[in-house]
Amino acid sequence: MTRPAADHGFAYTRDRFRQIVDDCLGLARRLGASDAAVDVSEGAGLSVSVRMGELENVERNRDKSVGVTVYVGQRRGNASSSDFSPQALEQTVRAAYDIARFTADDPAAGLPDAEDLATAAEAARELDLFHPWAIDAGGGAELARRCEAAALETDPRITNSEGAAVSAQQSHFWAGNTRGFRGGYASSRHYLSVSPIAGKGADMQRDAWYSSMRDAAELAAPEAVGRYAAERALARLKSRKIATCEVPVLFEAPVAGGLLGAYVQATSGGSLYRKASFLLDSLGRRALAEHLDLDEDPHLRRGKASAPFDDEGVRTAARRVVESGMVCSYFLSSYSARKLGLRTTGHAGGAQNLVLKSRLTGPGDDLEAMLRKLHRGLFVTELMGQGVNYVTGDYSRGAAGFWVEDGRIAFPVQEVTVAGNLRQMLQDIVAVGADAYTQGAKTTGSVLLAPMKVAGS
Repeated sequence: MTRPAADHGFAYTRDRFRQIVDDCLGLARRLGASDAAVDVSEGAGLSVSVRMGELENVERNRDKSVGVTVYVGQRRGNASSSDFSPQALEQTVRAAYDIARFTADDPAAGLPDAEDLATAAEAARELDLFHPWAIDAGGGAELARRCEAAALETDPRITNSEGAAVSAQQSHFWAGNTRGFRGGYASSRHYLSVSPIAGKGADMQRDAWYSSMRDAAELAAPEAVGRYAAERALARLKSRKIATCEVPVLFEAPVAGGLLGAYVQATSGGSLYRKASFLLDSLGRRALAEHLDLDEDPHLRRGKASAPFDDEGVRTAARRVVESGMVCSYFLSSYSARKLGLRTTGHAGGAQNLVLKSRLTGPGDDLEAMLRKLHRGLFVTELMGQGVNYVTGDYSRGAAGFWVEDGRIAFPVQEVTVAGNLRQMLQDIVAVGADAYTQGAKTTGSVLLAPMKVAGS
């Protein structure tokens, strides 16, 4: 991994972080801890926003933290601090130790088993995640202005803007525990966004678009982001309601990522051992349509959710999560795995670069082809509200998008609600488009579902 230093915009070196981790672990042992884990991190960044060409906000952030977890047998204590002085570090370790001493035993508590921890070579795997962006407030404001100006110049009907923003963020960390794990790396995440408004009065419509990358050189051109955001807003003008019906629904790729998110939450250890999931006991059973596979690659170079190890230091590995609709594995930390009588999957911290694939998808299945497959129904481009019950799977979300007739967009639609049950919806996925879109840890094309209830006027 790239070695962070002060010339990369950080105040602390990797060597200093290593020393803090080793010192804290040594103190925990001397106090009487049976095990301990320490992580120390630092982040820095710049965020700039403009609105209607005028600078609106400039924010610089710099933060640091040390977190200590101490085990006394199967009793656990946690403490953290933003002060790296020797006295503060000692106080933090003692606080974690004292909490552990007076906490009840938890049979599932403890560090990961040694054989599950990443080796030194595995922890040092180079994933090309760190690309610091040497941009100042003036440069950020200029990019944001270019993005917003492109949106406003797209069409006279773009009458206003909620603003454009540029953000450059970077961080690094080092972690270790008393079972021999040591590892850490630097990473970056940069983005550019804009939210234009089209129309006037009662027919105003807003939409937005953004570009987010590890390397700022790979961000979309600000003019391209602005124009596309404007085109999305313009397409929503003269939206109308529709009558209540039951029709096929096509989720645009950025929206479809939410279905993957629901699946991940339902098959994550915390939901499973608390019995707060609509996919309880689904391991080895069909949860998605038979033509679907779900793959995960935590070692994708520059991936938005890539990591050589998870938040506990457990090694990560590429795997098939779902095959032919069958659940092959859950998303488990060491704690949730013990609660379920299973083995950790290296997911303390969440999923890592998931890709939903359909065995029926061809290279020509772009969005136009998916609209033809929809034929007649609702094309959803925005979801609103939080109407999802992850215990029962009941799903009801406000939506906006377009009505489709004969495979073509007929008119924009607003103020409707789509409803169903996630357990059935995941099995009712008819097709996945080749128009793949990556949002955080999830990549999917547009997703066509069998008829759902659409509540309108």
